[in-house]
Amino acid sequence: MRQPEVAGRLATLALALVLAAPVARDAASLVLSAAFLAEFLTDGALPTLDALTPVPVRESLAPSLDRWRGAVPGLAPPLLLVHGLAPAGKDDPRLARAARLLARAGFEVVVPTLPGLTRGRLRPEDTAPVVAALETRPGPWAMLSVSIGAAPAFAAAADPRVRDRVGVLLALGPHASAAETLRFWLTGAFDYGGASGRVPHDPALVRAFVDANADLVDDATRAALAAGDVARIERALAGLPAAVRALLEGLSPVRALPRVRARVILVHGYGDSAVPYTESLRLAAARPARTTVILLHSVGHVEGAPGPVWRATPEGVRLWLAVHSLRHPG
Repeated sequence: MRQPEVAGRLATLALALVLAAPVARDAASLVLSAAFLAEFLTDGALPTLDALTPVPVRESLAPSLDRWRGAVPGLAPPLLLVHGLAPAGKDDPRLARAARLLARAGFEVVVPTLPGLTRGRLRPEDTAPVVAALETRPGPWAMLSVSIGAAPAFAAAADPRVRDRVGVLLALGPHASAAETLRFWLTGAFDYGGASGRVPHDPALVRAFVDANADLVDDATRAALAAGDVARIERALAGLPAAVRALLEGLSPVRALPRVRARVILVHGYGDSAVPYTESLRLAAARPARTTVILLHSVGHVEGAPGPVWRATPEGVRLWLAVHSLRHPG
């Protein structure tokens, strides 16, 4: 074979490899997304990522901020993981496991500790660590919020200082209205868009919440709770002081979403007993454009529901695509 022919064939092969690289990279990303989902929702019963990838590296960026890096760079954008109620913050075992799995799946995962949510009391100051984390690099970022971590996540994504750095925000089991969520926690009742119901709550958990949030629950509400009188609780909540109502408004993602520029994906389980699925419907109504709601039977409150996680194949595919969308924040 003549030298020009060899050179021509080598050039053709090189071009083919260059063109195939993005396809191979996306195929690897799809596989890693599926492996992450299977391992996360089965609480490690299917250790697919553990088998496919090496252990990621965890490093401290600040006393209350960690970064997890995997060994497969370039497969995903930086991802900011915003926790919900977590006594140990970024060191919470379940949160650390999620961060480790996401890093194995190719993300560079940044995890801040939100002080209020380590004490069971969501407050406006919990937004500051999220904004500070976004300021560590220009992005585009993917953001993943858990439960009532939606409040600081959406507030940060709406903040003019950093909102252009957030490309996609996926919220697992988010609340929309802090006032409605407070009502749900104290009475078990939910109602939105024609859907309603009541979920019994453990009295010990209700007492723990009330003790941690004494400024949100006045004497009238406490007395009604002690009496177990739901009608009195409803009346007491309707008569909360103006300052408390204003605080609850400020902790409501539904107020922030219209100012968010990122794509938003809301994933909620029909059987969620911590935050009712109607809250995702309420949240989506605040900005229907570029907002997707995924309601599922196969998840509870940001975890797999009892029984086979993949019993409904269409639900598995929808979850898989939702997780995979975090790789494309632009």
